[in-house]
Amino acid sequence: MAKQETCRVAAHEKYGEGLYALTLCAPAIAALAQPGQFVHIACGEGHLLRRPISICDISGDMLRVVFQVKGEGTAWLSRRTPGHRLDVLGPLGHGFALSKLGARPVMVGGGIGVPPMLYAMKAAKAAGAQPAAILGFRSKPAVILEDAFQEIGTVHICTDDGSYGTHALAPQILAREAGSFTGICACGPKPMLRAIAEAAAAAGLPCQVSMEERMGCGIGACLVCACELKLQDGQGTRYGHVCKDGPVFDAQEVVW
Repeated sequence: MAKQETCRVAAHEKYGEGLYALTLCAPAIAALAQPGQFVHIACGEGHLLRRPISICDISGDMLRVVFQVKGEGTAWLSRRTPGHRLDVLGPLGHGFALSKLGARPVMVGGGIGVPPMLYAMKAAKAAGAQPAAILGFRSKPAVILEDAFQEIGTVHICTDDGSYGTHALAPQILAREAGSFTGICACGPKPMLRAIAEAAAAAGLPCQVSMEERMGCGIGACLVCACELKLQDGQGTRYGHVCKDGPVFDAQEVVW
């Protein structure tokens, strides 16, 4: 069950390319959060809609989010510093079912889809698995959280322009290394997720994807984040809500 909580900002960090991280004191939300879920944050009185942001990590009562400034709401959020208080609703949505991914899961993230993979990888390790990560970025200045991932397990970094790590796309690394893994978690742009789903199917690996869609209410009352899904019998499709039915889906369920 989601909680609405007034959370104190405990830490503020600025990364490159308009990326920010906030650590919030959120004991009620942190106690319930699962990897792959998100929070909905009110961004000032002038912005009616909350902003959905994936949970990057949980440590005790502390909840960490990483976000990119894309408009006035997230720009306002980026200016919140230690001591400020935020109206936060969460945790929301369905997260990753890590127990279904075997002993050697791999977390694949692209761009702003990288942060939620950290909590997933940390939880998999705590459950006794040996997780790895494949993280894709546009270029070296866009690389974030590398050290945090490396503290947990093996990390493959790739960049679109080859300025850091391997010159490749994350799905290409996955296809090449698929035999090393027993299951896949992924978050990132839809074209990347589609390629990952294809690589997973070719390798016969279970794959769960966290879909990125614009959201309005965050609780399934509006239709802004509709996602086309296959029916269980394979005969036809239906529409689900990314905020309520997801954001995590079985890759084979999504109509790409």
